[in-house]
Amino acid sequence: MGAAVQQSSDGGRRRGRRRGRSRPMAEINVTPFVDVMLVLLIIFMVAAPLMTVGVPVELPKTAASALPGDQDEPLTVTLTLSGEVQIMTTPVTPSELVGKLRAIAAERTSDRVFLRADGGLPYEQVMKVMGALNAGGFSNVGLVTDIGGPALEDPAAAGQ
Repeated sequence: MGAAVQQSSDGGRRRGRRRGRSRPMAEINVTPFVDVMLVLLIIFMVAAPLMTVGVPVELPKTAASALPGDQDEPLTVTLTLSGEVQIMTTPVTPSELVGKLRAIAAERTSDRVFLRADGGLPYEQVMKVMGALNAGGFSNVGLVTDIGGPALEDPAAAGQ
C-alpha cells in the first residue's frame, strides 16, 4: 500500500480557500439567538398586562406586602363603586352570589379567594360580600390593594 502525495503547481504553497473539504466554524453565531430572545421579550411585555382581570376598580393603597401565589388561577371577586359584584369577569346579582360561590367551591381544591373592592365603597357593603364569600365556602379571603399607600405608624415611635 503506497500513499501518494500530490504536489500543486504553485510549489507547495496554497493561496485562497481550500477546495473540497470545508473546515468547521469555530465561532458561534449568536445573532439568531438574540433575535428570538428580543421577539419573545416583546411578546411577554405585551401579553403580561392582558393577563390581569379587566374590571376597572380604584383599589385602596396600603403598605402591606403581596401574598404568595398559588399554582392554579386564583378566584377573584370584584365589587365596583356602583355596587356591581363580579366573579372573575362575570357580573352576578347579590341574590345569586352565594349559590354560584358554592358551585365554584365544589369544583376547586383551594378555598382562597381574592376580593377586589373599590376604595370608595362603604365598609358595610364590603363586609356583606365577605360574609357571602364565607357562606359560599371560601374561608381564605385576601383583600387586594395597591402597594405604596400610607402606613400606620407605631404610636410608641411617634411619641419619641
